[in-house]
Amino acid sequence: MRTTTAWQSTGNSTALQRVPLERRDLREDDLAVRVDFCGVCHSDLHAIHGIVGKPTDGLVPGHEFTGTVTEAGAAVTGFTPGDRVAVGTLVDSCGACPMCRIGQENFCYERAVSTYGGADRIDGTVTKGGYSREYVVRETFAYRLPDGLDPAAAAPLMCAGITVWEPLRSAGVGPGRRVAVAGLGGLGHLGVKLAVALGAEVTVLTRTPDKAADARALGATDVVITTDEAQLKQAFGRFDLILDTIAAPHDFSPLLALLAFEGTLSVLGAPLEAPVRLMDLVFGRKKLTSSGVGGRKHTAELLAFAAEHGITADIELVPSSRVEEALTRLEKGDVRYRFVLDLSDLD
Repeated sequence: MRTTTAWQSTGNSTALQRVPLERRDLREDDLAVRVDFCGVCHSDLHAIHGIVGKPTDGLVPGHEFTGTVTEAGAAVTGFTPGDRVAVGTLVDSCGACPMCRIGQENFCYERAVSTYGGADRIDGTVTKGGYSREYVVRETFAYRLPDGLDPAAAAPLMCAGITVWEPLRSAGVGPGRRVAVAGLGGLGHLGVKLAVALGAEVTVLTRTPDKAADARALGATDVVITTDEAQLKQAFGRFDLILDTIAAPHDFSPLLALLAFEGTLSVLGAPLEAPVRLMDLVFGRKKLTSSGVGGRKHTAELLAFAAEHGITADIELVPSSRVEEALTRLEKGDVRYRFVLDLSDLD
């Protein structure tokens, strides 16, 4: 076994403890990755609080990170020590089911192995995440980090970025399409950047007027304040696609009313309970859909697109020793727009 250092939650607490952590010895197709930067995702909070079904005993969160290969297994062909890599929310899948065969390992029929809180397909051990100085991962679930992308600001692409990228691609977003992004947080701000780069006309839907300047700086051409009935009325039937990145439970009806004929509301913020009124879908033959992160094909595509267009997350970089502060502020919505931990202080 290999020993590294990690930040671990005990008793559903965001007061994570610095602990020694054992990683497996490298299998033939494994990489050892020195984790340099790891994003702090809202789903990390859900996991810590025990509301998404992951084991909480000894939980080490973190599933969007970048780092450097330090060692490669005997059968590895795509990476060598010193390569910059990125790792996302999945670290294994069956590789044989219909979803895996089309590059949608995130929907693996045998259940993909999550980066933390999953069960290793070979030895059954619980996976521990990227709030650690080293991670051991199968070569096929590591991605080469393109030159030119800042490794700290690129880390959130591996969860927040791919979460909005797949529905944008599925909806065929491009020039002439009208996209709205509801919620301007970790997911939402990347949704704006990516939709703009794809050529869409982008509007931000927000309750917070003071985010209007940020929205336009990110490339949005318009902002609709959702607490203003006059603005909502003016935006009725306007959008082809709405990316709903709001994490808290909320009513979908006002958003569905903003969709054009056969428009799509893609719910990505994972509000755990959300009733839907069928007539809101019937009027205008609208579509309600969702998505969960992404598979290998679209993740590689996203990284290439981000490098081509210079897209990374807007981040607040903090030493990993301030992880409790980051989680506490994230819970309050006090970040623009993604915390990223610098793991070098675990040396």
